[in-house]
Amino acid sequence: MKYPFEVAIEELLSDPEPFVDAIFASLESDFLILPKGKGFVEYATFENGYELLKTATHNFSTFSPEDIYEVAVQNPIILIVLRTMLGFTPPEWAYLASRRTRIIISQNYARSLDRKIRISPEAQLRLNEASAQRLKALIQTACQLLEEGAPDTPPEELHRLNKVDTRTGIDGIRHVANMGVPYAMLLYERLLGRPFAGHRDSVSELIGDRLELAIENLLSQAGVSFRKTKRAERIAGFDQAPDFIIPSEFNPQVVIEAKITEDDGTARDKVTRVQHLAEISASSKAGFEVIACIGGRGFGVRREDMKKLLIATKGKVFTMNTLDQMLEYTRLKNFISQ
Repeated sequence: MKYPFEVAIEELLSDPEPFVDAIFASLESDFLILPKGKGFVEYATFENGYELLKTATHNFSTFSPEDIYEVAVQNPIILIVLRTMLGFTPPEWAYLASRRTRIIISQNYARSLDRKIRISPEAQLRLNEASAQRLKALIQTACQLLEEGAPDTPPEELHRLNKVDTRTGIDGIRHVANMGVPYAMLLYERLLGRPFAGHRDSVSELIGDRLELAIENLLSQAGVSFRKTKRAERIAGFDQAPDFIIPSEFNPQVVIEAKITEDDGTARDKVTRVQHLAEISASSKAGFEVIACIGGRGFGVRREDMKKLLIATKGKVFTMNTLDQMLEYTRLKNFISQ
């Protein structure tokens, strides 16, 4: 089996199908394994927070904002439990709290507070007057929502609080806590929420880091000069900076895009990004080489998208299984110094 980077562009263009098969065969997916990342909450820690909240609410019979606030300052992990009961993201919680209390709570504040708690879930919160006011507003809103439960909605709509525990307010929460959750209902709500969705989103950058680290090690070991860009960094000449520029952004000769995705729709967006880099190269004087390093099952779904990727890079598409050949079959070999 030949890989597209091993043949001339004329051979690739004349019959790209075998080369699509070659890339598909070399793709790997690690979607069953997720990095924990900094701020991962272990179950034992979460359960401790659950028991603390259960005690503060007298077995979920009274949701007093004042009582919960006092416990939350000392044991902030209960705020994670409270947010999980609501089923909200930190920005969503902040938005509703701002609307209900008229206290401005920015999305950045909500995200920062949530991350701070997940990193140190049992460390006492140190709050100034403004932060304390915002925290009280968040807790007050959560208590109100959990007490109210889900309002009636038209048949074609679904309220976010229409869950097995929060549908009927405090009575439903107490019933679930005391009697246990019906397994079918638990599975149904898991279907709506996607298992590990929130955690998967929070570590998406770490998943991509695996491929970028492999590329960085390959270049470093060969003594290739390179510039690794940061997320959302602005680089002159690029409306979206590539992940690696060789030897530098002042003299781009090779650019590398490193992308992992388990979703074919996202893969299509990433192919379009590489195509755009190829267009920039074609319009520039020097004409840098565009290399795509890819991973994940998302790239192995649409054959037409893979053809576009092969044509845009002139066959310079590599996976984790073929990464060791990147130095030999691209312009990178001109920059090897050791």
